[in-house]
Amino acid sequence: MIHPLAVVDPNAKIGARVHIGPFCMVGPGAILADGVDLVSHVVIDGRTSIGEGTKIFPFATIGMAPQDLKYKGEDTETIVGARCTIREHATINRGTAPGGGITRVGDDCLLMTAVHVAHDCQLGNGIVIANNVVMGGHVEIADRAIIGGAAAIHQFVRIGQGAMIGGMSGVEADVIPYGMIIGNRARLAGLNIIGLRRRNIDHATIHHMRATFNALFRDCTHPFQERLKTLQSQPHDPHTTEILAFAANPGKRGLIRTTTTAADDAEG
Repeated sequence: MIHPLAVVDPNAKIGARVHIGPFCMVGPGAILADGVDLVSHVVIDGRTSIGEGTKIFPFATIGMAPQDLKYKGEDTETIVGARCTIREHATINRGTAPGGGITRVGDDCLLMTAVHVAHDCQLGNGIVIANNVVMGGHVEIADRAIIGGAAAIHQFVRIGQGAMIGGMSGVEADVIPYGMIIGNRARLAGLNIIGLRRRNIDHATIHHMRATFNALFRDCTHPFQERLKTLQSQPHDPHTTEILAFAANPGKRGLIRTTTTAADDAEG
């Protein structure tokens, strides 16, 4: 159903059972899959695809031009997956040509009020982002991460699978999978044990992950890279292996460490 007070370009592609409420604006490059629900006052701009069953609340804007002075109107894209919930005043900007041209949000994500997803960000599946979170361009957030309210994420930061970012944290470097981050500037406080238990990771695996975490981030008797190399030479479960592989391949922003290993930050 399209409300008579909505403005929908005739070139937009609208699936079955789509609801477009009053005062929504849907541009010519929009693709709305079956069952999409635009409650009211939603703007869908640019070349933007919204996945099946996604619900978008009032005053959210999806696919608007990136907040990047280098952007010159290139034909870039925004993709939002299926079964997402995007709450009031959230903004998702389209990509830029130098950044790959696509801003992407995966399936089953919850973006709460006033979340800002900047150009070229890549969000996985099942992510929960609380109110007023802001992220710079090119941020990568892996599956099932949780971002606490009012956190700020620096451009190019990578956040690993299952990580937990505490509210009001200032995140300026990469976060290991299953890591728990708190503070401004944020530091690595431990593993997201509650999240691991919710995923039914067995006790023995969690114990091994915690022991490996302590050996890597809290044992200061040897340099960080030496500790990492030693741990990588040992057998591990897949979750621990994922943490070590992430730590061994930091992105442009480097790796967030714990408060007890701050001296390691300069090692590179």
